[in-house]
Amino acid sequence: MYVPSKTLTVPLAAAVAATLALGACSSGKSSSSGGTSGSSKVAVVIKGLDNPFFQSMESGVKDKAASDSVSVEVQAANSITDTTGQADKLAALANQDYSCFVVNPISGTNLIQGIAQLAAKHKTIVNIDSPVDASAAKSANATVATYIGTDNTAAGKLAGAEMVKLLPSGGSVAAIGGTAGDVTSGARVTGFQQGIAGTSSIKFTQTIAANWDRQEALTQAQTILRSNPTLAGFFVANDDMALGVARAIASAGKTGTVKVISVDGIKDALTAVQNGELSAVVAQYPYVIGSMGVEACKAATAGKTLPPNVAAPVELVTKADAAKALAATPKPFGTYTDPFADLTK
Repeated sequence: MYVPSKTLTVPLAAAVAATLALGACSSGKSSSSGGTSGSSKVAVVIKGLDNPFFQSMESGVKDKAASDSVSVEVQAANSITDTTGQADKLAALANQDYSCFVVNPISGTNLIQGIAQLAAKHKTIVNIDSPVDASAAKSANATVATYIGTDNTAAGKLAGAEMVKLLPSGGSVAAIGGTAGDVTSGARVTGFQQGIAGTSSIKFTQTIAANWDRQEALTQAQTILRSNPTLAGFFVANDDMALGVARAIASAGKTGTVKVISVDGIKDALTAVQNGELSAVVAQYPYVIGSMGVEACKAATAGKTLPPNVAAPVELVTKADAAKALAATPKPFGTYTDPFADLTK
């Protein structure tokens, strides 16, 4: 596989691997697309469509279902914090006649009750993006057939390595995280700290939670900048919050001076990189993750053995790459490995 110099496909984190060791083999909206492929009927439950990341994931699911003639039902939580609502949607779908279920849980445990229902009925469970908690799945006697997602620690580490390049003279950097205790946010921040480790000239000062909210991230960044006027950079756990941080930096007249690197790869963030408002983005590809989820279900329905875990593609996007990334979005501008492609031929 050819991997461009700024393209990374990473192995999954240990926590995800632990989850998968168990496996051997929309704002309240719902939607259906595609025809039927044998007995393949796929139900997909994702996080809230109030976030463009999950809108792109839904598009990947629908497009792949249409192109591969798979019948698919997509339902989403009312928001990315609607844990109960999302669980209710999966529980309702679990009582219907689907052969395969793709789940993207808001937390590691909020979908466990529904997953237990699926396990009892011997349904195929494909876990994408956010991993199901390993111990909770074991207690539910659930087997995850495959996990498809990003190694968030490695993504954060890639951002840290880029920050080192951007700050050759060093300086203080802060992190803006998602919700307190969130596993994804924590892994990204941890990875970032690993990425800047060994560089005595860069000092990590603090992590502030902004609950995945752009306005809250703007407010938190303003507070940090006032208390630390010499701050050299921010690492931000997702692009939506990073756009808020960029506004705070612009208001302080420090665009380009204070570096900002985030994780996700939404179109607005790629445009902000191109315009110099963000320094870099570690782009994930939720469109590809959603597409692979449908492929995995199609392969499982055909009796194929699924790989236990699949690393989703990740690319570092700088101003030099931004035009290529924008032209290719929602897909990567570099090549990547899709192990399900051969299984669904």
